[in-house]
Amino acid sequence: MSRPLIGITAYFEAARWSDWVREAVLSPPAYARAVGRAGGAPVVLPPLSLNAIEDYVRGLRGIVLAGGVEVAAAAYNGERDARVSEPQVHRDRFELALARAAVRADVPILAIARGMHVLNVAQGGTLIPWLPEVLDSGRHAESGTPHTIQVSVSSKLGKAVGDRVEVTAPHHQSVRRLGSGLLAVAWAEDQIVEGVELQGHRFGVGVQWHPERDDHRLFDAFIEAAR
Repeated sequence: MSRPLIGITAYFEAARWSDWVREAVLSPPAYARAVGRAGGAPVVLPPLSLNAIEDYVRGLRGIVLAGGVEVAAAAYNGERDARVSEPQVHRDRFELALARAAVRADVPILAIARGMHVLNVAQGGTLIPWLPEVLDSGRHAESGTPHTIQVSVSSKLGKAVGDRVEVTAPHHQSVRRLGSGLLAVAWAEDQIVEGVELQGHRFGVGVQWHPERDDHRLFDAFIEAAR
């Protein structure tokens, strides 16, 4: 059986190799390795042109909306917080259009960290721009601090990972208003949304944490849907 082609979104920014500094398309290898381990064939998607999006959606069997810098507040009519990293508007524009096209075409989507925010905004949802201020705590932003996530057992996510999962996923932003067709299916103890799913979609799952790093059950379920 041939491996399904899986697109992975990527950075586009300056990078150094040897004595050169040039703009480059960059993707952490953990995403490609996780796709390959689960039985897919990874393809990195450069965020350069909206003209290729319909071709990607027709040719790919699944799309990973990967992690990265925070989504620009302008994408959901919010106000930019000075504490948030400088947005990559070109990447936002490309990934929002790609997410919408994949939803329309019923192409399986696995949206990770920033990717979950992209999926939510693509569906008309909004984000909390600076979570530590809302919670009066930086516990979600603390690197290396694990916390337990409760997962709906009836969801695709729950069927893949169970009803509870311990994750390490520092983040400064979070879902505020869910986008059209999205359901919250995983929560931290303080009820911050940590996982979402698209109703009626073949496989449209978003998680706040990084399953590509150390828990590949979700990638197995994603690739199975892509087949």
